[in-house]
Amino acid sequence: MKKKLTLLIFFLSILTFGQQPTLFLIGDSTMANKENPDKNPEHGWGQMLPYLLTSEIMIQNHATNGRSSKSFRTEGRWNKVLNQLKKGDFVIIQFGHNDQKVNDSARFTNTYTQYRANLERYVSETRSKGAVPILMTSIVRRNFNENGVLVDTHKEYPLVVRMVADDLKVPFVDLQLLSEQLEISYGPEKSKKLHLHYKKGDEPYYPEGKDDDTHLSKSGAESIAKLAAGSLKNMKTGLEKYIK
Repeated sequence: MKKKLTLLIFFLSILTFGQQPTLFLIGDSTMANKENPDKNPEHGWGQMLPYLLTSEIMIQNHATNGRSSKSFRTEGRWNKVLNQLKKGDFVIIQFGHNDQKVNDSARFTNTYTQYRANLERYVSETRSKGAVPILMTSIVRRNFNENGVLVDTHKEYPLVVRMVADDLKVPFVDLQLLSEQLEISYGPEKSKKLHLHYKKGDEPYYPEGKDDDTHLSKSGAESIAKLAAGSLKNMKTGLEKYIK
């Protein structure tokens, strides 16, 4: 009996060893895959990330429109990831946009208490599976004032991400800073190309036009994905070897 058990464990270890690692993405609409990508101008940056990875790693984008660090868990979306996680996998965690929604009890989280606790729990549960958590701050909104200064809209939420990353020694990518630098380099007018700005009749997908400074165009999503991949390439997490 003992010999059979030993053989079973041996064969299971071989099967596990031979499995490809998976990169899981959890977050909100700025990261999520969008429907009708051939026609829909809106893209999440996570949607463009597979083009920057080698075929040696799989990717599952679980980021979903409108989700916060709270609602992603309460809706059971995190369990779908957690139940699959195995040693050698990676989880990119990026929430904040919808945690700010103070008039929505299903999504709002207090910055220094519930939001922080949620991030810490995602990290600890990822590590409990032998996987590697990676924290990222939210991308900035295109919010230039009348003087051409890009004004922050996320308040203390990105700071808490930095604090958790530092306190728990979690790999960290400051997409707030990187996307801020990107927006500023484009300037108040050209940065519209990174987002969804269309006049009535210009874009069939938005017949009435659109002015959206939060979500990304395909060009904007590609730019953010490249910034994220570039940072990950320079980190020693194990993920760097799968980035082109």
